[in-house]
Amino acid sequence: MYRVGLGYDIHRLTEGRDLIIGGVKITHEKGLLGHSDADVLIHAIIDAMLGALALADIGTLFPDTDKKYKDIESTLLLEKVYEKISEKGWQIVNIDSNIIAQEPKMMPYIPKMKKVLCKILEIEPDELSIKAKTNEDMDAVGQKLAIEAHAVVMLRK
Repeated sequence: MYRVGLGYDIHRLTEGRDLIIGGVKITHEKGLLGHSDADVLIHAIIDAMLGALALADIGTLFPDTDKKYKDIESTLLLEKVYEKISEKGWQIVNIDSNIIAQEPKMMPYIPKMKKVLCKILEIEPDELSIKAKTNEDMDAVGQKLAIEAHAVVMLRK
């Protein structure tokens, strides 16, 4: 039996915060605004994983009204969601994802992101695709106001 889930996230760029994407700190003058560390890639992957099993979304499981999630590392949230999936007898077949950012360039950081995420999710590097795109100077992402991510996850029981 197989299930597929789709995830999406977007966060506004702001000064005074670290930029964390895929569990990796990225050198940039701005970071992403959010209740947690606002890691758009991990949030998109979490929502895709939850969607594959028709569970709640990330905001329902880890609400921004709960102080215990304030500034939490999204890698910890990913670990919790992965545990839920494993407990239900599912395993990840593959993940395909896109990070959409006008800047900074993501490609130099993708190998480290893959290493971090593959370890947490107990998958091989060839089971995780992370691609980087720009929005060609269009919309909030293209105007360097935000960064977004999309993810698709396939699970097998």
